[in-house]
Amino acid sequence: MLSKPINLAIVDDHTLFRKILKDFISEKKDLNVIIESPDIPDLLRKLKDTHIDILVTDLFMPGINGFDAVKIVRNKYPDIKILVLSMCSDMNLLSDLLDLGVYGILSKADEPDELIRAITSICEHRIYRSDLFTEVMYWSKQIDIKTQVESEDVTLNERERKILELLWDEKSNKEIAGELFLSVRSIEKMRQAMKEKLGIKSTVGLLKYAINKKIITPAPHATLRNSSYHV
Repeated sequence: MLSKPINLAIVDDHTLFRKILKDFISEKKDLNVIIESPDIPDLLRKLKDTHIDILVTDLFMPGINGFDAVKIVRNKYPDIKILVLSMCSDMNLLSDLLDLGVYGILSKADEPDELIRAITSICEHRIYRSDLFTEVMYWSKQIDIKTQVESEDVTLNERERKILELLWDEKSNKEIAGELFLSVRSIEKMRQAMKEKLGIKSTVGLLKYAINKKIITPAPHATLRNSSYHV
């Protein structure tokens, strides 16, 4: 159960899909779709007068490519949490989106209930680790993490490593604090300290670091949905 009503926006250039998606989400208690837009420029115009908590967006729409669209929203409205819902199969693009700080990536081929689970998780300030998200992370671990301290021997202590493991398990700051017998504020400070120590900007960056250093080990799926789809 959500602690408060959540306002959402949907951006997709396919009118029928967008309206069906709006009706589906709006059936759920405390989820209110108050903006639906065919493209990012229309969304930005509506956001001048309307507050939303979560943006559900496709990537391939007229005018602005998906990466630039997410970047624009993140820059102008950093408090909006972004959930990508797309049939995108470009792993480089999806990995770049993680670096921008999206809260989740779902395929339009996923079950509808997974979308609700993702939205609920994001409402609780968690990154939603779907199959697609996990496979993007697994693929990304093969690429060197570019940080300011890459050439230095930076190590994390046992408590910091445990925080990364709990983040991978989709635990909230409150849940992590409970497991480690610390305050929520202490966990927030430790997460920020890790980012600064490692030269990493986002929580996804921390998770990539953890995979790269084998602090967490996501198991790859035996079979991908297709050879180029990371999902």
